[in-house]
Amino acid sequence: MSDHHLKRLVLLRHAKSDYPLGVSDHERPLASRGNREAPAAGAWLRDHGVIPDFIVTSDALRTRSTCAWVMSELGEKAPTPYLDSRVYGASSTKLCAIINETPDTVTTLLVIGHQPVLQELAMRLASIDSDEEAVYELAMDYPTLGMTVMETAKNWAEIDGRDMRVTNFVVPR
Repeated sequence: MSDHHLKRLVLLRHAKSDYPLGVSDHERPLASRGNREAPAAGAWLRDHGVIPDFIVTSDALRTRSTCAWVMSELGEKAPTPYLDSRVYGASSTKLCAIINETPDTVTTLLVIGHQPVLQELAMRLASIDSDEEAVYELAMDYPTLGMTVMETAKNWAEIDGRDMRVTNFVVPR
């Protein structure tokens, strides 16, 4: 199948967060380092032509902030993000089900979330023809701003396991 029929999924872990006393996990802000580094994820996407048509992000403060930095780098090409409270604390099965709801008019989907679910889902979806080095890197460590880029010819509703070819795993900083 030609490239213009491929669906692309980008799984992005939020930037480095802070741990202020008395603040719930859900409301943890980005650390200074996270605010400095988060724009690099958007710049990588822009510079590599991986422009999302749709963004789903956890409603936690650190993911919303990361999303804002990514969108600032994408500029006018950035779609309006959808804040989905189900992403926060989701299992890989639940996150996959959320991705399955994506309309097939979306060619590139960016999901901004948390560990360990992003790493678990990337490993679950990685097909046998994935870039071996990228899969190895994401399996070993999925640090803040870790980003997996995957593609498939399947419709979003059909994605379940081993259906997406991992093309890149990067940690833009």
